[in-house]
Amino acid sequence: MRENVMAKKQENAADEDKCAAKKRYEKEIERLQVELAHLQAWVKTSGARIVIIFEGRDAAGKGGVIRRITERVSPRVFRVVALPAPTEREKSQMYIQRYIPHLPAAGEIVIFDRSWYNRPGVERVMGFCTDEQAERFLQMAPVVEKVLVEQGIILLKYFLTVSEEEQARRFMRRIDDPLRQWKLSPMDVESYTRWWDYTAAYDEMLTRTDTAEAPWWIVPSDDKKRARVNCISHILSSIPYEKVPFDKPKLGKRKKPPKDYVESGAPRRVAPDVL
Repeated sequence: MRENVMAKKQENAADEDKCAAKKRYEKEIERLQVELAHLQAWVKTSGARIVIIFEGRDAAGKGGVIRRITERVSPRVFRVVALPAPTEREKSQMYIQRYIPHLPAAGEIVIFDRSWYNRPGVERVMGFCTDEQAERFLQMAPVVEKVLVEQGIILLKYFLTVSEEEQARRFMRRIDDPLRQWKLSPMDVESYTRWWDYTAAYDEMLTRTDTAEAPWWIVPSDDKKRARVNCISHILSSIPYEKVPFDKPKLGKRKKPPKDYVESGAPRRVAPDVL
């Protein structure tokens, strides 16, 4: 009996710790999102151009980080780019060509949910490009990124890592949960079996494209909430933004309806109230 009471106390204490941790996380995320709103105002005012690249293992949590960044800001300023597989026409172009139109204009932040780094990662491992094409990319990427930075673009690159055990757990959740099954593609399943092929490809990619002008930042993401807070905090600390004063507008008074306005009596279809 005493052992049961002790076990119950420990369970309650663990629940309280989880609840407290969740509240701390939510409070910190809200604080960071306020800062992202300040960043947005500064970008619009200053005309800054920012590119943020997210790469990483499948199921490492890139989507979750991006959602927390963008859920409280304008999609006109924070644009998320996630390109589909290239068309036959795009395959005949220079590799970097399909990404250039998506680079930011003044007052924009472009977030690449996967980027030109598909080539030395997924494309190389899955055989969608040759070793020679991947090698050419690894030689040219630092040169192209240096040019972007020299042209005034702020370029930030993040690689999210996840352990084998945690990736397997997340894949199983996707298999078992109907709300997550859309996240599991045949490519994801293939990446699961080719863990070490991807490890080798990513090791070389990170080593050869980590430069002074455009360094890689690694984000451990077995703990998704910690990864989100750490990554957003680093983004904010890496951009020299300032808070822009907000001029509160006066709403004034509503105008009266025109004298000749007659409200329509036509019936309207109202969505049924189900609650």
